[in-house]
Amino acid sequence: MASPSPPRILLSGDVNGRLSALFKRFLSVNKSAGPFDALLCVGQFFPDSTELLEEFMEYIEERRDIPIPTYFIGDFGVAAPKVLSASVKDPANLGFKMDGFRVCNNLFWLKGSGNFTLFGLSVAYLSGRQSPSGQQFGTYSQDDVDALRALADEPGVVDLFLTNEWPSGVTNRTSAGDIPPGLSDSLGSDSTIAELVAEIKPRYHIAGSKTVFYAREPYTNIDAVHVTRFFGLAPVGNKEKQKFMHAISPTPASTMTVAEISTKPPNTTLSPYTIVDDTPRKETTKRPGDSTLDEQYWRYDVKKQKQGNGNAEKLCFKYLSCGSCPRGDDCRFRHDEDAREQYMRGVCFDFLNKGKCERGPECQFKHDLVAEGESIANRRSRSHMASTNRSKECWFCLSSPNVESHLIISVGGNLYCALAKGPLVDDHVLLIPVEHSPSTLSLPPDCQRDLNRYQSSLRKYCKTQRKELIFFELISKRGTHANLQAVPIPQTKASSAKSIFNLAAKKLGFDFETIKGDNDSEARELLKAKFEGASGFFYVELHDGTILGHTIDENENFPVQFGREVMAGLLKMPDRADWRNCKLSKDEEVIKVEDFKSQFKNFDPSEDV
Repeated sequence: MASPSPPRILLSGDVNGRLSALFKRFLSVNKSAGPFDALLCVGQFFPDSTELLEEFMEYIEERRDIPIPTYFIGDFGVAAPKVLSASVKDPANLGFKMDGFRVCNNLFWLKGSGNFTLFGLSVAYLSGRQSPSGQQFGTYSQDDVDALRALADEPGVVDLFLTNEWPSGVTNRTSAGDIPPGLSDSLGSDSTIAELVAEIKPRYHIAGSKTVFYAREPYTNIDAVHVTRFFGLAPVGNKEKQKFMHAISPTPASTMTVAEISTKPPNTTLSPYTIVDDTPRKETTKRPGDSTLDEQYWRYDVKKQKQGNGNAEKLCFKYLSCGSCPRGDDCRFRHDEDAREQYMRGVCFDFLNKGKCERGPECQFKHDLVAEGESIANRRSRSHMASTNRSKECWFCLSSPNVESHLIISVGGNLYCALAKGPLVDDHVLLIPVEHSPSTLSLPPDCQRDLNRYQSSLRKYCKTQRKELIFFELISKRGTHANLQAVPIPQTKASSAKSIFNLAAKKLGFDFETIKGDNDSEARELLKAKFEGASGFFYVELHDGTILGHTIDENENFPVQFGREVMAGLLKMPDRADWRNCKLSKDEEVIKVEDFKSQFKNFDPSEDV
């Protein structure tokens, strides 16, 4: 049986509202070289003046047809806030982030940052531009950046990475004759994107926001066998006749053999985002845009401060945020316990890494390394204690100083119940083991019994509200603290939950396995048996006791927020699929917790402890 043909994808630079010119060019290319499956647009998508607004709105209002599924990330320009505000409220959006937010027929907005599957291709994106303004649309946040950094720690290879601006330094280590004349690295370039692409290591990186077309020579990546190809696309209809549309037909990495994905063209260069130090055959990631004469690279470096070492490596974000790094001793970035402790205490990552933060007053993190007068000896002592007591660094461990105790609703002998951060709906809670555990499926028997009691009590409470509970958990090899999500839904929607989860699974290319026991305890024992030995696992417990489970393969790109996104679709709340859209102030969280406590009091199993 012949393997399916690779998807055919068209790429476009800044549209600037010129949809007629964009689709005219598409129809010409599609006729001569098609058919194509999708069109991905980078750079500014909306008009840059009111002159093109009428033409643009004809497509948005569906008075003119969009001939191909079109995805965009440049959510800025004239009318962007108005159009996008209406989009997030549109009930036609199912809330599946991997599909984007539907703006109109065949037009989808990729909001914030994320990773989704398109015709088998893993597509990551960073929407908007870097800006300290904090406006709702058109800019990306530190949360968006951190989400992509976490993506770099997940298994699998990203096929396409979409950004609006170029990465700083992308022309390093390439033939001067291949660089477009007059190209400036400063205008329309972003050093944060350079850092991200060096970590994510996509096979293709596509960007806009400059006036030229540039197809860089492929380059190698540290700790990866595949090469990356960069395409910078010119604006649609530019006067210089620079190429603004480009076609690719990549085979999804998930279907390629090691030999296929390891192939390197003869013109492959070293990564433009690394420098070679004095150690033979060793490369370290360099912050793009910094001078090679600047040995400090504005890095926070405990060793440098203590020993004067000017050649220390850049901090590893995965180690700072997770406490571990999958690359271990092979990681080219530094695993520094002192820096991790500072990070866990709320110190800004950029401040730790570069010695300064460019976000200014918009940054919500601390810009002081230690309390005034604290000695290095004390810091070392605290760092040692942190490394020997993991619970003190975890946001969910009750013994941790980082736990947000005002979110706690009930504490049992082995388990506690807390309001979810950025709850999807009212009464959206988490069931969390008191002791650090990587999953609720690996809990000891007494803790499992407490979990069953809490689940039963929450179900009874929800029935008094004419609601049913859906439980789901994502178990990752990263070993974060277990938390079982509990989301109440109207009883009228409960019967649809199974079908919508199965539909979402098919969109990602897998089928759930159905697990059902004679009772809750037996069902979870069967579930535990399915999970044992797996690199990752996702399951959802439906209102009727049915459990849908999926083993996540080592190289599978599984969305971290899959369960929430499906629930948002079920509830017709696409704008709440991302928890960051649902953030509450601490005062609001306290009120919600107290309301829940008062209503849950008669069902709370901790009252019997």
